[in-house]
Amino acid sequence: MSITVEQSPSQPRDSENGVSILNSRAYREIASAFRQSIFLGVIASVFLTPDAFAADKLYAIYTAHSLSHVYPWIAQESGIFKKYELEVPLVFVPAGTPAVATILTGDSEVTQQGAGGLVRAFVLGNKDLVFIGGVKNILTHSIVGKPEVKTPEQLRGKKIGVGRYGSTTHYFAVQVLRRFGLDAGDVSFIQTGGGPDTFAALVGQVVDAAALAAPSDTRALELGYRYIIYGPDLRIPYAATAFNTRRSIMAKRPQVLGRFMRAMAESAKIAHTERDHTSKVLGKYLRIQNRKILEASYDAEIKALEPRLAMRLDGLNANLDEIAPTDPRAKSVKSEDMVDTRYLDEMTKTGFFDQLWGSRR
Repeated sequence: MSITVEQSPSQPRDSENGVSILNSRAYREIASAFRQSIFLGVIASVFLTPDAFAADKLYAIYTAHSLSHVYPWIAQESGIFKKYELEVPLVFVPAGTPAVATILTGDSEVTQQGAGGLVRAFVLGNKDLVFIGGVKNILTHSIVGKPEVKTPEQLRGKKIGVGRYGSTTHYFAVQVLRRFGLDAGDVSFIQTGGGPDTFAALVGQVVDAAALAAPSDTRALELGYRYIIYGPDLRIPYAATAFNTRRSIMAKRPQVLGRFMRAMAESAKIAHTERDHTSKVLGKYLRIQNRKILEASYDAEIKALEPRLAMRLDGLNANLDEIAPTDPRAKSVKSEDMVDTRYLDEMTKTGFFDQLWGSRR
């Protein structure tokens, strides 16, 4: 596995703007791969699926290989998208700048990603962006490191792996270090690309510690690494995983997005109530066969996932607070202005959620 490693400056970078996103080499490469995957998907649907034209196609991306992204995977594997007459090619795009760029340019129509880069783009003037549902509104990462690093203070001067600057893992690392008296400049953040790559960087001794979520943290523990800071206990508010689209897409395809959100609601029910099936889906997408790791990851993470796709404003407020020191415009943005709950409201008012869950939640 190749790992792109780049050392950060002492403070987190801010490159989440329309110009740098769309002109960056990283984005052009990812966009090319993204379009190729979509092209192949279209060809496959035409020649391999008899009723291909009966379903509405909706282009979607996800940005992490973790349980918090399992809802669309369940919908794909359980036939729920097909039930709602949807064809949804699911494409992985790294979190941060590349993922934000896909929704800004129209390469994707709905994304599942952390809110950080999207909120930054909204602050910069991209008011078409909108959140339509939440998956995880707290951070559940941990700092996992070499056995000899036993305390947060011992991270001083060490290399810490994060996905990308401005990503959820980067934000978590900065925030959690502050809670233990360390500034961003006290460590060296190393950009690795994503969860599996960050795990590989730790195991490959490229970094001394890494910001990891389940199941990568569980895998690291199995290999003898240790928790330096166990993040889930801190319950740091943050829009860590959410569904977003653009208001212009909602205006053009309201019913399609409505069916997508119903599919996500049904998938959420399965994720919370069918542990074995969810673990199997997780294993397929993460390419992990170790049942012990999958079940431990499930048990550690599932309590943090929203069963009814709630988008909690305190998580978005945390995103705005992160941006405000470097961009005062964030102080004038209200978190509710970035959210449209019409699909969640519809599922509540029509009794869809109650029928789905019964008396369980």
